[in-house]
Amino acid sequence: MRHEYLPPQHRSRLTRRGRLALFLTALLAIGAVVLIPMLRGEPAPETPRRLLIPEGWRAPQVYAAVDRELRLPAGSTKAAVPTAGLVLPAEAKGNPEGYLFPATYPVTSKTTPAELLAHMVRTANEKLATRAVADGGKAHGMTPYQTATLASIIEAEADNRADMGKVARVVHNRLAKSMPLQMDSTINYALNRSTVDTKLSETRIDSPFNTYERQGLPPTPIDSPGLAAMAAAVAPTPGEWLFFVTVKPGDTRFSATYDEHKKHVAEFNRLRANAGPAARK
Repeated sequence: MRHEYLPPQHRSRLTRRGRLALFLTALLAIGAVVLIPMLRGEPAPETPRRLLIPEGWRAPQVYAAVDRELRLPAGSTKAAVPTAGLVLPAEAKGNPEGYLFPATYPVTSKTTPAELLAHMVRTANEKLATRAVADGGKAHGMTPYQTATLASIIEAEADNRADMGKVARVVHNRLAKSMPLQMDSTINYALNRSTVDTKLSETRIDSPFNTYERQGLPPTPIDSPGLAAMAAAVAPTPGEWLFFVTVKPGDTRFSATYDEHKKHVAEFNRLRANAGPAARK
């Protein structure tokens, strides 16, 4: 290869030109997306914010969170439900409870409540249609809506994910024996609250969500279940349990007989009494 000698002044000029070319190339490669709109007088692309919808939230909580994130007056998202074109099963009768799938959603200044709700419902339908969930539901003779309803109870009742399959088994065993589910979570939904203290008088309220008085699943889901709860609903842990009580956080006792269950409930009450009023809030 032949090399030509260049005087220092020419080498310096060549170096400056090379640096300029490299700078312009990098600028175009890195900043083209931002630079071109700016040259046209357009604003730079907006970085989406993130809206987190946790597992177990009820529809009113989701509506309120969307209103806050989109900086809309309270009630705006709920008002958008009838006209949002949500793809819900006929059983839902237009109520998206249970289908506002818990996940993190991108939000920009142009996002509308209808778009967010449609995204959540579409995601819930996709999760319910996954092969494991869909096939498991069919094996138990359950529609996707029934799967979502059962999953919502599991989401509300299970103290942790490890217990979801056992909670699901209790529900399946009770349904098989035509026993009322007797779930405090459905009473809480009927009374629009969240507590572990259910009074005897409250188990007699006149509500379709009173699973102490009425057999079978409640008429709708009671919260937004995640995929783990959906999977547990159609693949319950093998067992003969009919009862359970969370004696303390991380310690849920499952029982096949009522006598055994009463002992666990007695321990729960003893621990609560020793903990004082603060533990009952």
